[in-house]
Amino acid sequence: MAAINLLERRLWQALKEVLDPEFPVSVVDMGLIYKIEEQDGHVVVTMTFTAVSCACMDWIEQDIEKRLLREPGVRSVEIRVVWDPPWTSERLSEEAKQKMRRWGVSV
Repeated sequence: MAAINLLERRLWQALKEVLDPEFPVSVVDMGLIYKIEEQDGHVVVTMTFTAVSCACMDWIEQDIEKRLLREPGVRSVEIRVVWDPPWTSERLSEEAKQKMRRWGVSV
């Protein structure tokens, strides 16, 4: 795994504030974010969704862009949605799995 710079580390932390609208779990803890790259203030987020028919895709993408643009040094955000590898519940963080279990969701 390539080393991430300080700004990229901050961006990962910032995205922990962006919640999935269906479950109040961050997009990071949901395992939706595959990669964050930054170069000269341009941020590229490579991500996926839980399903190709996810009704919340536009909202989540807008929330990600708005949140990242609040970070010092970020001038633009590009979101690349990929379907390979596909999302599975194995991508959930342990914290997300515990929250979902408390809500009665099987993970």
